[in-house]
Amino acid sequence: MLRRSSSAVPGFVAAVLLMLGALCLPPSALAQRAGDMPAVFDSVGVTEHLGETIPGDVTLVDSEGQPVQIEDVLGRDRPVLLNLVYHDCPMLCNLVLDGLTAALKDLSWTPGDQFEVLTVSFNAAETPDLAARQKASYLTTYGRPEAARGWHFLTGDAASLDRLTDAVGFQYQWVEQQQQFAHPAVLIFLSPSGKISRYLYGLEYDPSDVRTALVEASEGTVGSTIDRVLLFCLQYDPNANSYVADAINIMKLGGLLTVLALGTVLLIFWKREGASQQREVLPDNLDDLELLHHS
Repeated sequence: MLRRSSSAVPGFVAAVLLMLGALCLPPSALAQRAGDMPAVFDSVGVTEHLGETIPGDVTLVDSEGQPVQIEDVLGRDRPVLLNLVYHDCPMLCNLVLDGLTAALKDLSWTPGDQFEVLTVSFNAAETPDLAARQKASYLTTYGRPEAARGWHFLTGDAASLDRLTDAVGFQYQWVEQQQQFAHPAVLIFLSPSGKISRYLYGLEYDPSDVRTALVEASEGTVGSTIDRVLLFCLQYDPNANSYVADAINIMKLGGLLTVLALGTVLLIFWKREGASQQREVLPDNLDDLELLHHS
C-alpha cells in the first residue's frame, strides 16, 4: 500500500486525528460537531443526493490507462459500490480501503459477479500507474484475484472528477498547511442505472450492512428471497449508520405469516371434513351398492 513514512507523521497527526474523529460521521452527526471544527472543514462532508442519478457520460481512466465511462460499468446490470479516495493519502484513505476490503472478504459475493466496485481517486494529479499499484496491493489482501474484473481503480481529470463528486455530494478541501486533503470517509451505493440508493460512513463496515445496501441498490437483480425479506424487515437508521429492525414492517410480515398459517390450517381441516362426509354417504360394502343399483 502507498503510505507515507513514519517520520512524516508528527507534522500532520493532529489533522489526521481530527479527520478520523469527525469526517467518518454521517451528515447529521457531523453537523452537530461543526462548531468544534476548524473553518477549513466547513466545506468538507457529504450532501446526500439519495434517489438522484449520477451522469453516466463521465469519462475516467482505468488502472491500465484506458478511458472508461461510468455508464460502461453501470451497463452491466449490477449494483455499484463507489468509494472516493486519493492514493497518496497519509492515513484516512488507506483505512477506508482496509475497512472495505475486510468487509468484502466476509461476503460470499465477489466484485464482477454480483456487483461492481469503483474506487475513484478524487485527486486529479494521481496517475493510472499509481492506481494500478493500489489495485494490485488490495487484490492481494483481498485474496480473490478473479475480482480484478469487477474492482475498478480509476483516475481522471479535474473536470470529470468534479462532475462525479458534485453528483454524489462528496465535498473535500485541500489543506495547504498540512499538504493533504480533508475529506469524508463514505461508501456510496448505486443502482444498475446509476441511482444513488445509500451512503455508509466510517472506516469499518459491517459486512451485513454492505450486503443489505447492495441488495437495496440492486433493484431486485441480486440477492436471494431471504435477502429481500430481510431488507423488508430492516430500515436504514442514519443516526446509527446501520440497518436496524423495522418494527412496523416486521409486524406486517408477522401478520401476513399468521394469516397464511391460519389459512393453511383451515384448508387442511376443510379437506379432511369433506373427505369424511363423502365416506359417510358411501355404502359400507358391495352388497349394499348392488341393492342401491337395483332399487
